[in-house]
Formats: sequence, C-alpha cells, structure tokens
Amino acid sequence: MNNKVLLIDTVHEIIPEKLKKSGFTVAEAYKESKIEIQKFISEYCGIVIRSRFDIDKEFIDCAKNLKFIARVGAGMESIDTDYCNKKGIVCLNSPEGNRDAVGEHAVAMLLSLLNNLPKANKEMKSGIRNREGNRGSELGSKVVAIIGYGNMGSSFAKKLSGFGCKVIAYDKYKKDYSDQFVKETDYKEIFEKADILSLHVPLTAETKFLVNSEFIAKFKKPIILINTARGQVVKTSDLVDALKSEKILAAGLDVLEYEDASFETTTDLKDNPDFQHLAKNENVILTPHIAGWTHESKIKLAEILVDKIINLKI
Repeated sequence: MNNKVLLIDTVHEIIPEKLKKSGFTVAEAYKESKIEIQKFISEYCGIVIRSRFDIDKEFIDCAKNLKFIARVGAGMESIDTDYCNKKGIVCLNSPEGNRDAVGEHAVAMLLSLLNNLPKANKEMKSGIRNREGNRGSELGSKVVAIIGYGNMGSSFAKKLSGFGCKVIAYDKYKKDYSDQFVKETDYKEIFEKADILSLHVPLTAETKFLVNSEFIAKFKKPIILINTARGQVVKTSDLVDALKSEKILAAGLDVLEYEDASFETTTDLKDNPDFQHLAKNENVILTPHIAGWTHESKIKLAEILVDKIINLKI
C-alpha cells in the first residue's frame, strides 16, 4: 500500500513525528515550486499544506494516487474541493485548532475599539491626556451580530457570554443552534438590531465582497465591523466610504482584500488610497492575519489534523 505523505508547507514537528509513528513515510518539498512538485506528486497518497499555492484541477490530475489533502488551518478556498470529491480525494482541515484564538482576537479588537485603546495609547505616549475624548462604550449594552456560525463564530459567541451583550447569529447552512450563547436569527433582524457585526464565513463565490455598499446600507444603526475571516469578504472601497459617512463607526480588520493566497504578503499599498485611509484612521485596527496565530493554536492545529489523517481508512 502507498503510505507516502508529502509536506508541501512547513508544519509543526508533531505532524511528521506522529505520521512516522503510524507507519507513514514522510517527505518534504518546502522549496520546490508547484510545477516541480507536479512532476513527482503521483508518488504520494497524501499531502499536508498550509496556503503556499492553490491545489487546482491541474495539480490534482497529476496526483494520480492521492487519497487525502490535509490543510493546517480552517479555510479551504485554495483547494478545489469539488474536484477532489469527484476524484475520491478526502479533504481535511483543522478549524477546531484555532477557533479559540480567533474568538479571543475578535473580542480583543472589539474591546479595543469600544474603549478607544489605540487612540488613547498613541495620545498618552505623545504627552496628550484626553479623558473625555476617549470616553468608551460598554459592550454589555450592545447587540452583537455574527454571520457564519461554525467553529469560529461559535467560539466568538462563547467568549462574549460574560459581557452581558445580546448575541445573534445567521448561518445559511445551519439550523436550530440557539443556546445560552446565541440566538439564531436572519438578516432582517441583524440589519434592524446590530450594533456590532463580526464575520466568520469562508471565502466562496457566494461570500466574496458580501459586505459592500448595498449590504452596509441595510443596517438601521451605525455599526462596528470586525473581520477575522477572509479579506475579500469585505469590499475595501465600500468600507472606506462607510467609515467616511460614519455608517461604520469603527473596524477591526485582521484580514485585507489585498492579501495574496499565502497570507504572507500584500500587494504594494503605498499608492492605494483606500488602504491609506484605513491606516490613518484612528477608528480602524489592522493586524496581519494573526487572529488564529497563537503559540497554542500552532500545536492544536497540528495535533487535530494529524489525528484526522491517522484515523482515515485509506
């Protein structure tokens, strides 16, 4: 039986160690290009990736003996999962591993914005003591709306449970999930009641630029936006317009429309007026796609994924 697994991206040592102990032969291709890997990928029954390049139809057709693709992380938009299904290739991920990290990061962004922490910190370090200008708002008085109630959205809701705020959520593909942490709802109630909107959806053709000017205009009240999902879920130019008109009061963005597929770099933004507005806006927090990027999640992501691989019947 072919038990050879190829690591395409660098991963935690837990993965190769446990695979070898379970009888797999493990090889690395960290430096080889996609085209180079396609020449020998047919030797392997499985691959482990992060986001170095897309696993598309051409790549899959070269991988004639592939039984599984395992992605360290949550999002699967870089893999043609539909084609994998047709070819009988199992696609695995490990969103359980970084859901707590994402939930905590979203809460941290939200509390920072509500309490003007970036602005107050900058002013104090510049010798400006502005108490009234930095008067905050309490989370407990707010309605928090979540779009996408999977691992990340539900983790965020649980993290909010101690603050006393009302949490509502919409997920097109889930039903009957109301509990002590959240009330299941629809877009109508979200547009009517939300003070805060947090996005936890995968990037698909359906969700690309979901949050645009038309979408934003439907909210009855000005909102705070938190995006720890994928950058292209939000149309940046429309977000900037909403910030200027105060339809969106503040934004916490861990992801940007301009990220490349690996999430390691962005396009050159020095001449991008929309990004420059975000960068200079005191009501915007930007982080470099690190919401799920903790010391703890690195271990959990690897442990959960490798156990899923070992438990596969291949």
